Amino acid sequence: MKVLSAEDVRRLVPMSTAVDAVRDAFRELAAGNFVLPPRQIFGDGTVLVMSAYHTPTGTAVVKKIGIALDQVPAIRATVIWTGDGEQLVADGGSITTLRTGAVVGVATDLLAHADAARLTLIGTGAQAADQVRAVLAVRRIADTTVTGRSADRAAALARQLSDEFPDVKFTPSTSIDEAIADTDIICCATSSTTPLFDADALPATVHVNAIGAFRPTMRELPRNLLTTASTVVVDQREAALEESGEIIDAINSGALPETALVELGSALTTPPLREGRTVFKSVGVGAQDWAIAAALTRG
Repeated sequence: MKVLSAEDVRRLVPMSTAVDAVRDAFRELAAGNFVLPPRQIFGDGTVLVMSAYHTPTGTAVVKKIGIALDQVPAIRATVIWTGDGEQLVADGGSITTLRTGAVVGVATDLLAHADAARLTLIGTGAQAADQVRAVLAVRRIADTTVTGRSADRAAALARQLSDEFPDVKFTPSTSIDEAIADTDIICCATSSTTPLFDADALPATVHVNAIGAFRPTMRELPRNLLTTASTVVVDQREAALEESGEIIDAINSGALPETALVELGSALTTPPLREGRTVFKSVGVGAQDWAIAAALTRG
């Protein structure tokens, strides 16, 4: 049995590799090559158990996650991968942030304009840095604004990312409306229960990723963005309808029909419109964990 730490995960699977692995996994998902049981949710979302079985290879992954938003780190998890007589146990926190970043990289590559150069990150928590790493893996970003409620945390994250990406300008901010007024790509990675901005504050052309709201009671995106965007892509329709607060709100209000939701795997096969404003909403699916774990077995 191979046991891998968070450091091992980062060393063996760089973000560019993770993006490619997750993209392939969503194509496999669209082809019907995964069995994804509904995730088990305990304690109002404080404990999650996710699994995925890849039928062509007979390999499987199970992940147990504990979430405590008032602790650091907020996510503590373990991933077990099995197949071909081999078993791997790896730090699930690093896999979760890596695969969540990677799926944003896949969606951004699909939906953001090819010449996008300005990025706004909203959120400074554990998921934030990988959102930036993923976008930088697929687009030549020149300027990034790091926005958070705490000026000190925004500045600290901006310094960390500047050290990692010296060719990119990082600017800390505490004003969301100012940060999104003139940007090409937005990444939302917060635990907000109310929308972070109004659609009227956005540029006419922008791609928005949202990964932070993973409970029906949480919302990062405003309803009027979802109803006016040219394309709304979700990782999986069933998962979004069960867990995404902003999607549930927009559909229950009658403002957004379920048929407007495009699954990422299908979008990779038949690219949707990327005119005006586009949205990608992710709550995460087990195929992403499988993709990173499978890459680790090859590392």
